[in-house]
Amino acid sequence: MNAVTRRAVIATAAVSMALSLAACGQAGGDDSGDKGSSTKIGLLLPENKTARYEALDRPQFEKAVKGACLTCEIVYNNAVSDVVKQKQQFDQLIADGVRVIALDAVDATKAAGWVKEAQGKGVKVVAYDRAIAGADAYVSHDNNKVGELQGQALLAALGAKAASANIVMINGDEKDTNAALFKQGAHTALDGKVGKIAYEASGEWDPKIAGEKMSAAISSVGKDKIDAVYSANDGMAGGIVTSLENAGIKGIPVGGQDAEIAGIQRIIAGTQTFTIYKSPLELAPKAAELAVDLLMDVPLRAKGETDGVPSTLLDPVVVDKTNIQSTVIEEGIYTVADICSAELAAKCTKLGLK
Repeated sequence: MNAVTRRAVIATAAVSMALSLAACGQAGGDDSGDKGSSTKIGLLLPENKTARYEALDRPQFEKAVKGACLTCEIVYNNAVSDVVKQKQQFDQLIADGVRVIALDAVDATKAAGWVKEAQGKGVKVVAYDRAIAGADAYVSHDNNKVGELQGQALLAALGAKAASANIVMINGDEKDTNAALFKQGAHTALDGKVGKIAYEASGEWDPKIAGEKMSAAISSVGKDKIDAVYSANDGMAGGIVTSLENAGIKGIPVGGQDAEIAGIQRIIAGTQTFTIYKSPLELAPKAAELAVDLLMDVPLRAKGETDGVPSTLLDPVVVDKTNIQSTVIEEGIYTVADICSAELAAKCTKLGLK
């Protein structure tokens, strides 16, 4: 779907939501005697090391809810990677009368128990970006496909060298169900098509840890024997690129995910090869749509099911130097002024970014 079509679809969905939910303020009747509100929707995000959550997901979710339900109140918290803190936040939302919670879980396995508890109290849960067993709805991108696209993009960058290449893989946090899907998808694309996976470890979604693992890989494999690096996201790619530069390794493909502004800037600079764009203009509004559907107790506008949970899985997109303009710029995620710092100005001009 091109940027213009995607914006049109999003706009149409927003209008549809606004019309169908004109009576949103009437959901659940008069709760004036209740300590909560019939129109409270909670949003719990997992961490703030990955820039997208605060910069993109949160504002897009809040905007979409408000566009559909003027009387809805969004209650937000970030768990800063702490599962205990997120459970406390989850319980507090329920205590405060929140009726629907959009939850991007730090630990989706543990969160399955929370969902069951919440449902027993009449609270519904949208699994946001990470699948949670037993949730009322689930929205994400096709995370196995994300990994496959990452692997395929790495193969394309290697070209004829792929068959004999030594690959370093720095995966996401092993507690994250999405990380397992990214890893699985990447192996599907890479296994049997590259020389070997010479080093593989978890970077735990932490740029510092990822950089340390990259340094360990350099020591283990040899600085002249590493041909490409798979990084599960852009945040970790930043730490990886720093370690490569410190070791004097230049010009090898490095992939990422999330289309963070720093990742886009590294693509322009030539130190990162690609990223995966998972449009918050699709993900957050769809999660908001499902949350309001649940609040209103109307049929869910989900496209299918995942493990028995009504779900919508969106399509991710590979972004490299050739399509920065047609993705993150044309969709309004970033402006050229955001991306093109003084040191990148000449390269931005050469790429035709405007």
